[in-house]
Amino acid sequence: MGKLHFGQAGEERGSMVKDTSSAVLAGDVGGTKTNLAIFDLSSFPGPPIAEATFRSRDYHGVDDILGEFLSRLDFKVERGALGVAGPVLSGRAKVTNLPWIVDERDLMERLGLKSLKLLNDLVAFANAVPVLGPKDLLVLNEGSPDPKGTRAVIAPGTGLGQAFLTWCPEGCRAYPSEGGHADFAPRGKLQVSLLEYLGKSREHVSYEHVASGNGLLEIYRFLKESGYSEPPWLRDEIVALEDPVPLILKHAAGDGPACSICEKTLSVFLSVFGAAAGNVALHFMATGGVYLGGGIPPRITGALQGADFRKAFGTKGRFSGLVEDIPLYVIMNPRSALLGAARYVSLAGLL
Repeated sequence: MGKLHFGQAGEERGSMVKDTSSAVLAGDVGGTKTNLAIFDLSSFPGPPIAEATFRSRDYHGVDDILGEFLSRLDFKVERGALGVAGPVLSGRAKVTNLPWIVDERDLMERLGLKSLKLLNDLVAFANAVPVLGPKDLLVLNEGSPDPKGTRAVIAPGTGLGQAFLTWCPEGCRAYPSEGGHADFAPRGKLQVSLLEYLGKSREHVSYEHVASGNGLLEIYRFLKESGYSEPPWLRDEIVALEDPVPLILKHAAGDGPACSICEKTLSVFLSVFGAAAGNVALHFMATGGVYLGGGIPPRITGALQGADFRKAFGTKGRFSGLVEDIPLYVIMNPRSALLGAARYVSLAGLL
């Protein structure tokens, strides 16, 4: 069961919103966890007035989670939007890494909502970009931002998500992309060998197979098979973990005993991710900026400011100058997907 938290106005729960018509449900539905929040559009993008996190696998479907969450509120919510991990087609989505089919019409009927919109999780995330402030962003490159230029989001987590935003008078509008599944283009002999290694077990090797949390593990295994030594103490720690990525990143950052295989794993990851981010800048002519989201970038901000990432991002031949002038940010706000879902509701009648 998720623990419900109320905002500063929430000590007396019935008075949290002056007009319940301004309350909206925002959700970020993932294979591991589902985050839900209620925002008051009259004070948006202020902090949520209620929020909770649920372990997705503890429930049969997202309708069970939403029903539990909404039943614990002392006011009625009639509108909402959910970001869902996976493609959304005709209001339906299959949640990545879960046996859930989510249908917005079905959810509206079950929960008594007047409107509910399903969004690809990266579209929800990208929708937050226009309301993020300086405290929500780490600037990697100031560049020369075009206020009306296209903006792009690339987000390595379990997978590699992408989305982009275009300017319109009512506010930037976000669109989905599955560019993370584009063919991995290796740079240099080591990456060519990595491509060959990954190609032994799959027909198609994408950027997501390398520039993601799962990709970090693939890089680590490749380096291990290529002759990089795995210290016995590290092997023992990894065997005991369900997800060894945080451990690899920890030792790559020098937090603990020196570990050359962890350092090299992060170096290769940064080079591939940097190239992918630079490709996104070119694909969308993202003169408004490229935003790095997902679970990994906020944990490796020091490394992202180093040479491996920046060189790979900006090395684009005769277009290197264009890419090097594009603003580059790390999104640090963990509520970004929820903010984006709520912003979508606020703009739904305008876009």
